[in-house]
Amino acid sequence: MDRRCRNAGPSAVTAEKNRRVLVLSTLWPNQASPRFGTFVACSIEALTKETHWEPVVVNPIGLPPIAFGRYAATKEAAVSGTESGIEVHRPTFRLIPKVGGRFNPKLIAHAVMPLARRLHEERPFDMVDAQFFYPDAPAAMRIAQELRLPFSIKARGADIHYWGARNYGAEALREAADKAAGILSVSEALADDMAALGIARGKISIHRTGLDRDRFRPLGHTQLRNRLGRELGVSLSADDQLLATVGALIERKGQALVIKALADLPDARLLLVGKGEDENSLRALANSEGVLDRVHFLGSVDHDLLPLILSAADAMVLPSLSEGLANAWIEALACGTPVVITDAGGAREVVDNPTSGVIVARRTDAVREGIRLVLKNRRPPEEVAACVKDYSWKTNGEALGAHYDRLIGS
Repeated sequence: MDRRCRNAGPSAVTAEKNRRVLVLSTLWPNQASPRFGTFVACSIEALTKETHWEPVVVNPIGLPPIAFGRYAATKEAAVSGTESGIEVHRPTFRLIPKVGGRFNPKLIAHAVMPLARRLHEERPFDMVDAQFFYPDAPAAMRIAQELRLPFSIKARGADIHYWGARNYGAEALREAADKAAGILSVSEALADDMAALGIARGKISIHRTGLDRDRFRPLGHTQLRNRLGRELGVSLSADDQLLATVGALIERKGQALVIKALADLPDARLLLVGKGEDENSLRALANSEGVLDRVHFLGSVDHDLLPLILSAADAMVLPSLSEGLANAWIEALACGTPVVITDAGGAREVVDNPTSGVIVARRTDAVREGIRLVLKNRRPPEEVAACVKDYSWKTNGEALGAHYDRLIGS
């Protein structure tokens, strides 16, 4: 299965695994959606590789009463097995699309509980971990209570901002956080947002995302754009001001602002990486703005192609409404490409000097001027990449294992 990470090389830890964690995550790649939640899979793979912890992943799959359309493929993907050396289980639960959000934690817990009991009886777990705050954490709370184990929760961004804006979601977040042994957040800014919801700030530790440093690095050979153009079927000139935007095609990510900014950037060309519900409206916008010939909708791309796109780009532009700490920021910088982003989530924790890019207001004119500023003040790719030198999946996995150790007192 395609992975965003490689975690290559010999393991730093060869000792026998002597701790087990049940990892509950609705975010996890499967055959129908091989790139869904890859950053979670990368973190857990790194945990396995770098520490004495043995994770067993339970990836609940939600299915409506009649699995038609895209749910038909999802149903076919609800199979268990060993993936990248990790035991992965995919029980299904009843899903009511669009309106059933408040019921999902209980439905997940009900579907997972028999499996969790059996696995715990066969080989006891030391703790339970939820890799997303909602609906995962309230479900993990119930499972941990049943198994009489401590549990941890990780917050990533949308799980706080989206579900925390709903009364039932905020209440569920606070209850799970109160009963958790420990909580992780991808950024200080997200931790502050969690505290504003009533979650104890002192209980939250920061756990940064990881990075595949072998894959995401500056690829500066002279024929890069020619090669990329052939791969994408797009004519790319060395003189183009090449912009990339990486993220789901949804309003929150702000691709419309980048398209509008393009109208006043006649030498710029935009590569849009991602899929989503706004694709048709974004195409219509590009057409009405007269820039459709300079906006290229690439959909989901292979993870080996993404570093080429980011390395070839002059800037990665992502004017999000909200974020935790976007993997796309870190991956772009690692490829030597500065970012133009809004003051969302941990933006100030990443863009803390002019080399890494600029933070702009979430307006078309501000995005346009931010792009111009970055293009005017280009730095060598190696200098830009150095801004994220501390990010790696190895570091991420080690930190996660250390967090678990603290919670169980070992």
